[in-house]
Parts: sequence; C-alpha cells; structure tokens
Amino acid sequence: MNLIDSTLPRRSLLAMLPAVLSACSAVDLLNATVPDDTYLRVKGRAYGPDPRQRLDIYQPKNLSPANAKQTSMVVFFYGGSWSSGERADYRFVGEALASQGIVVVVADYRLSPQTLYPGFVEDCAHAVRWAFDHAADYGANPDRIFVMGHSAGAYNAAMLALDTRWLVEVGLIPTRLAGWIGLAGPYDFLPIGDSQTRVAFSWPDTAADTQPLMHAAQASPQSPPALLLAARLDNVVDPQRSTVALANMLKSRGVEVEVELFSGVSHVTLIASMAAVLRAQAPVLERVTSFVNAAASQSIS
Repeated sequence: MNLIDSTLPRRSLLAMLPAVLSACSAVDLLNATVPDDTYLRVKGRAYGPDPRQRLDIYQPKNLSPANAKQTSMVVFFYGGSWSSGERADYRFVGEALASQGIVVVVADYRLSPQTLYPGFVEDCAHAVRWAFDHAADYGANPDRIFVMGHSAGAYNAAMLALDTRWLVEVGLIPTRLAGWIGLAGPYDFLPIGDSQTRVAFSWPDTAADTQPLMHAAQASPQSPPALLLAARLDNVVDPQRSTVALANMLKSRGVEVEVELFSGVSHVTLIASMAAVLRAQAPVLERVTSFVNAAASQSIS
C-alpha cells in the first residue's frame, strides 16, 4: 500500500524523507508519487547466479527503434553503506531518467556481510557487462553507456570508471564508458569510522587502493568524463574531502569533469530530488540529463 497521500505538500515530504528512506520498508515514500505512464519496466533480469545479482530495466515509453543510436543507457547503483538496499526502492530514479528518454538499469549487488570488498564492486562490473551485452535489446546504444550511483553506489561507479581492474575482469575497459555520475560519493574515507563500512572493507586491513581518489591520480584525458554532485552541507560524506577533492584530482589529470555542490538538500534528499514531487529542491535530474546527452554525443562523434 502507499505510505503517503501524494497530495502532501513538498515541505512535509522533504521533512519526512530521511526517516522513511532509511527505514526497512518495502515501499519507498517517493515511489508512492511516481508516475507509471512514462516507462516500461522489465523486472528481475539475472546478471549472475546469486539471488542478489539481479537488475530491473526502465525503458522510456514510446521509445522508437529508429532512435536507438541516440538513446543512452545509465546503470544505477544505490547506496546503503554496502550493507543494505533493494533495487525496487529506486523506481523513482528509473522513472526520472526514463522520462528524459534514457534507458535505465537499476542493479542489486551482494551486500556486506555476505560479501566484502571487492565483491560488491565485482558484482557491479558484471552488471555493466550485462548492460553492454543487452543495451541494443532494450533500444539503447552500447556506445552510450554510463554508470551512476548515490553514496556507496557512487563509490562503486567511481571504482569501475577509475580502477581498471574491475571492468577488465569482465572483458571491458573504463574507456568504453561514455561517462560516469557520482552523487554524494565517498571517494576518500580512510581511516574508517563507520561500523558497517569497517565490516565491508575488513578494517583495519583495508588497502590504500580501495580509495577512488588514489586511482584518480592515475587518470588521463582518455578517462571517461565525470559529473560529481553533492549536498553542500552533507553530514554523512564530507563533500570537500570526497567530491571536490576528486574533481580537482581528475581535472589535474586532464579529465573532463563537472562538479556542483547544492544548498537546500542533504545526503539523502540529494538523490530524492530526482523524484518529480521534489525536483524543485535541486536540479539534479536536469544536471544528470544534460551531462548524459552532451557526453553521449561526444562519445560517438
């Protein structure tokens, strides 16, 4: 059943979001307000043998086969300290991007303590391999594939884009990506203080090369372009240490980077602002869509 009346004012919705989005609920608050006439959803496609290795695909309605060359695909990874999360909770992300003409893959991945680093990164790499193999089946151009994530999911996306080990394992290389998008990602977080993250990364036996910032130092102008967004007053992941520092490092290596910190949103409501009912809070969907369209055009020009 719906958690809320979709007629609630935006201010009330925004105030309720942190509590509801962090709760163990089968129905996300935002999903109660998501339109269902903008996309077609294919549920539960397997990219591996484990029950957590499943993904959902969101196709824009009225997607024309004639436009497949111009259609991008975004593979999205959610956050949750690498220890929680369900793809069904992010229908609002799939709908938001599909409403802009983008094919979206929302992927589950194995979580801690079932798997520890690098297991969840390896799963994400396999999900991306699936996306390359099946993009055309869903009307997207395999030369226009992006990885995107929020929080821990942004870390996963960053590692795929910056650390060549993980995509090479599945027969790809980061330069095959048209670009990547990180929302409020932790890109430099040693030493580890959070108890869930300590488990996921086997602290204190956590290697320095687990950090995306380290790999950014080896980037080049051929590395995939990046869009890095965060809340200016994020009290979960330090935006200066992670988002700004990573952007500066990538720029110093000649990588095309767009970066912005938003006021008026938090770590949680940054991603929530992609939902139609909260888009006035921050232009996250607008920035992501603009980046995808521009970077995709460059990738096949």
